[in-house]
Amino acid sequence: MYLHGTSKINDQGHLEIGGVDATQLVAEYGTPLYVFDEALVRQRCSEFVQAFKASELKFQVAYASKAFCVMAMCRIVDEEGMSLDVVSDGELYTALQAGFPAERIHFHGNNKTIDEIEMAIDAKIGCFVVDNFIELQMLNAIAAEKNQKVKILLRITPGVEAHTHEYISTGQTDSKFGFDLGNGSALRAIQEASQLANLEILGVHSHIGSQIFEVEGFRMAAEKVAGFAVQVRKETNVTFQVINLGGGFGIRYAEGDTPLPVSVYVKAITDAIKDNFGSNDYPLPEIWVEPGRSIVGDAGTTLYSVGTTKDIPGVRKYVAVDGGMTDNPRPALYDSKYEALLANRATEQAEEIVSIAGKCCESGDMLIWDLNLPKVNAGDVLAVSCTGAYNYAMASNYNRIRRPGVVFVKDGQSDLVVKRESFDNIVGNDLIPARMQQVAQKV
Repeated sequence: MYLHGTSKINDQGHLEIGGVDATQLVAEYGTPLYVFDEALVRQRCSEFVQAFKASELKFQVAYASKAFCVMAMCRIVDEEGMSLDVVSDGELYTALQAGFPAERIHFHGNNKTIDEIEMAIDAKIGCFVVDNFIELQMLNAIAAEKNQKVKILLRITPGVEAHTHEYISTGQTDSKFGFDLGNGSALRAIQEASQLANLEILGVHSHIGSQIFEVEGFRMAAEKVAGFAVQVRKETNVTFQVINLGGGFGIRYAEGDTPLPVSVYVKAITDAIKDNFGSNDYPLPEIWVEPGRSIVGDAGTTLYSVGTTKDIPGVRKYVAVDGGMTDNPRPALYDSKYEALLANRATEQAEEIVSIAGKCCESGDMLIWDLNLPKVNAGDVLAVSCTGAYNYAMASNYNRIRRPGVVFVKDGQSDLVVKRESFDNIVGNDLIPARMQQVAQKV
């Protein structure tokens, strides 16, 4: 397993993260357990901010909270001088409860509800990213009722297809997101928005997909957005102050993944903006991006306890852990690949090839196929790397399994930032109708 950030193998032959022995974390907090390398999270934040500062363009780096949204993470984002994007009232509430400055919050989503829009306007967030014509009218009407003028970006689909999984590719024409550039709806949206008194158009947003390992897609998106900006200024007299090119910057999950340094992605984006807007005699806009996975993905490690095994001679050996698709649905959803090691026996030589099974009642609940490990014993601690993004965020209670706790580690200290769910949490919202209670009493 590739060791990211502060992770290392200590003198006891154990995996250590943030100066804390993984076996100690298991003893204190149990398993499964999400562990975040706080120093690496902050390093990734700094890499984006510093890369943009080097461009000398105005910018905002907004952490895409959908990747991993808890109050402690919102605090880190604030402390690192970044903005925050949210896509639901739950994410917005989390940010506000953490004390995140509302003026640096951007609200995304293709189906924002009236309640969500009202909540965000009342909080005085910095910007809405508008996704469709219905939202334009809703947002303007609600803002008028509240006697406010709200700032917006219009999300456009530039027709750029990223080389990524079809479920996380969003910049192509056939997408549920945004106003299409090719069929003219994006221009019509600008024309309509410019006539709505309670909306202020800042610019446009474009996101071409996720887990991207090259820069050409970002260059193409910048070129198309610049061409659109010139057309809009000519036909509507609207000048974009902000261009948001989204996120999608890839990380290394397993051997064969080849992400670029943050500085390379950022330089490609900023150079493309300078070239395309400069050549059209257009005022250089402020650049926004929205990294999520690339901030937290490789900073996360999930620790599991090994339970049962099943050896099918000549076929496969299954090793089951006490988690699975409830805490990491990505292998089942996307056929995602991960690396892992035995955290309590990290220096021992591999002796067998095993496949890591989850405990859910699903044949598809498999975390890793064909993993080289020392001979595995019940009670061993399996550490799966790069689980910081879209693991806790997408976790479920399938089979009524309790979701894991979350720990931040840094400089030899561990801090619980999300408690492990209890049985009371599992049944906390359940209700038994009175008629059922009466029947039970009769019995």
